[in-house]
Amino acid sequence: MANANKLVIVESPAKAKTIGKFLGRGYKVEASQGHVRDLPKSQLGVDVENGFEPKYITIRGRGEILSRIRKEARGASKIFLATDPDREGEAISWHLANVLGIDAGSACRIEFHEVTAKAVKAAVKSPRTINMNLVDAQQARRVLDRLVGYKISPLLWQKVKKGLSAGRVQSVAAKMICDRENEIEIFLPEEYWSIDAKFQIGAGAISARFTGFGGEKAELKSREDAEKVLASCEGARFSVQAIKRSERRKFPAAPFTTSNLQQEASRKLGFTTQKTMQIAQQLYEGVEIAGEGSQGLVTYIRTDSTRTADEALESVRAMIGETYGADSLPEKPNTYKTRKSAQDAHEAIRPTDIARRPDAIKASLSRDQFRLYKLIYDRFVASQMTPAVYDTMAVDIDADSGERFHFNAQKLRFAGFTAVYEESADDTQEEADAKALPDLSEGMEAALQGLDPQQHFTQPPPRYTEASLVRALEEKGIGRPSTYSPTISTIINRGYVARENRRLIPTELGKIVNDMMCKHFPEIVDIAFTASMEEELDEVEAGQMDWHRVISEFYGPFSKTLEKAEASIEKVAIEDQVSDVPCEKCGAMMVYKMSRYGKFLACPNFPNCRHTLALPKNIGVPCPKCGGELLERVSRKGRKFYGCERYPECDFVSWDRPVNEKCPVCGSMMVLKRGAKDTFYHLCTNETCRHRVQVESENGGQDDADR
Repeated sequence: MANANKLVIVESPAKAKTIGKFLGRGYKVEASQGHVRDLPKSQLGVDVENGFEPKYITIRGRGEILSRIRKEARGASKIFLATDPDREGEAISWHLANVLGIDAGSACRIEFHEVTAKAVKAAVKSPRTINMNLVDAQQARRVLDRLVGYKISPLLWQKVKKGLSAGRVQSVAAKMICDRENEIEIFLPEEYWSIDAKFQIGAGAISARFTGFGGEKAELKSREDAEKVLASCEGARFSVQAIKRSERRKFPAAPFTTSNLQQEASRKLGFTTQKTMQIAQQLYEGVEIAGEGSQGLVTYIRTDSTRTADEALESVRAMIGETYGADSLPEKPNTYKTRKSAQDAHEAIRPTDIARRPDAIKASLSRDQFRLYKLIYDRFVASQMTPAVYDTMAVDIDADSGERFHFNAQKLRFAGFTAVYEESADDTQEEADAKALPDLSEGMEAALQGLDPQQHFTQPPPRYTEASLVRALEEKGIGRPSTYSPTISTIINRGYVARENRRLIPTELGKIVNDMMCKHFPEIVDIAFTASMEEELDEVEAGQMDWHRVISEFYGPFSKTLEKAEASIEKVAIEDQVSDVPCEKCGAMMVYKMSRYGKFLACPNFPNCRHTLALPKNIGVPCPKCGGELLERVSRKGRKFYGCERYPECDFVSWDRPVNEKCPVCGSMMVLKRGAKDTFYHLCTNETCRHRVQVESENGGQDDADR
C-alpha cells in the first residue's frame, strides 16, 4: 500500500480516527499510543555522574508501532507531530522526532486544543518547531521522579515489604491523608448547645435560633447554660426588634479546569478522578455522533486556566440570549481570575460547539459520557450568564428579659445562571429558599410557641474524599492537572490508602511507610519543598532555568539524606491481626488485610492457599425477606452490595443501600438513591409504588460523604 502524501502522528487511535476523517485524502494519520521511549524499568536510567543525562529506550511493546510509523514516514512528503498540547505531548513529539530523524528545529509540530475539523485544519497550516522548554520541563520531572522512586523504593522493599514505592507527589498526598487521620484521632470533642424557638408572629410561624443577649453573642457550652436561657425565657415577652432587608447576588462559577472538573464530577456524579479523566479523554478525542461522524466534543482536558476563546464566548452568548432571554445575558462576557501558579497555555474545559446540546446527542453517548458532557456543557453556559438575585431578610427577635433569637430567610427573585447549573460544595450547604418572605415589621409581638434545646459536640476535620484531596493538592501547589488522578490511583493501588464510603483512609501499611518517609526523608514529604519544586519546573518551562541545574540542586542534598537513611532505617515487621474465622480451605485462622476497597480476610498460608473472604459490615437494617441483619459486602470487582447475613438460606440482595425506613405509602423497603445536583432521596422498592422521600444527605441528613 502506497504511503499517504503527508503523515500526521497523534497519540491515541481514537483521535487518529477522528482527525483522519477531518483531513481526508492526501493525509495518513497514525497513533503512537502514548510514549514510544522512556527510561528503562530494569535500571535507574539516569547518569548521575554525567549531568543526569537520561538513557531512553524503546518501550516494550512499542516496537511494532514504531516500525509501522517509520514505514509510513519514509514515503511521506511532510510529517506533522500532533501529540497533546502539554509537556508530556511535547516530549512525545520530541522522542518521535529523534526516532524518525526529524530536525526538532524544523516546522514539524502542530498543536490544537480541540479535536474539530476547523482546529485541526488550522493547525496543519501553521506548524511550529518543537518547544524544547516544554520538553526539558518534562524531562526534569521524569528524572526527578525516577531518582526519588528508584532510590527510595528499594529501601522500602528491604525494610518493609516488596511492591512498595515512594514518589515526590504520591508521598506528599499520602502524608496529607495520614496527617488528617492523626488530627481526627487526637481530636477532643467539645460540648455546645443550641436553642431553637418557634414563634407565632401575626398570621405566620417562624423558627429562630438563640444568638446571645442583645447585641452580644453568647455561647452555650453546657446543659446548665442552656437551662439558664430556658428559665429566663419562661414567661418572657418577645417582639421583633430589628429587620434587615437586602438583595444578594450569587455569581456563577468559572468554566472547568482539570481539578474542579474532577471535584465536581466526584460530588455530583460519584466519579473517581480516574473515571472522570478516562471519560473526559473520550469526549476530547472524539465520539461517533449520529449524522456527524466522529467529533471531539470538549476542548483539551488538562488545564488550570479559566480563559475562554473569543469565538466560543460569542457563540455561547448568542445561545444564551436566544434561549434564556436578554435578562440572562450580561452586558459584557464574564471573566475569571486564574490561579497565580496556573499555566495559561490552554483554555478552560468547554464544549467545542455550543450548538451541540447534550440532549440532542444523548443517544450517541454512553450514560457516563452524557452525564460528564452535560456537566461540562451546563457549567460553561452558566459561567456566561447573569447572577442569581435573592431578596433576603435578617430578623432579630428579643425577649424583654434580654435574650435574642435570630433567623434568616431568602427568596429567589431572578434565577439567572441557576436556571442552568449550580456548583456543589464539599462542606457547605446553601440555605433553602423560602417560598415567601414573612410580612414583618419592627415592634410586632412574637408569641413563643416552644423552645427546643439541642446538645451538640464539635466534630473533627473530615477525612479527604478524592474531590477534597484534589482541591487541597491544587491549593498547596502540589502536582499539576495531569498528575492528580494518577497520584490518587497510585496511593490506593499501593495499599497506602483505602476508599471507604468515598472517603480516603490510610491503611496500617500507609501509616508505616509515611512514618518512615517523615523520619528519614522529611524534605520529600514536605509540602512547601514539593511546591517549590513545581515552581522550578514551571521556570524551566518558561525558559528561565536550566533543567540540569534543577536536578543537580535537588540531588546533592538528597544523596546525603539517602546515605543516612540506608544506614539508619530498621526493618519493620508488619504483623497481621488474626481473626477468629477459620479458613474454609485449609483451616488456618484468617488474618485481616487491607486493599484499595477496605478491610478483608485472607488466609495466612498465601500463596499455598489463596482463599479470601469479604468483611461484611452491618448497616443496621433488617432483611425485608426474613428479618435477619443486612450486611454491606464487596463484590470481586470492588462494587458494594447489600445482602442478608443468613445467606445462602436467605437470598435477598440489593445494589442500592437499604434504609431503616418503610415506605409511608405502601410499607415496602426503601433504598438510598442519588439525584441531580448532589441531592439524595429514599425510593420505594415496590415497582407499583416507587414513592420518593427527599433527604438532606446520603446518610439521611446527618453527614454527607463530601463533608
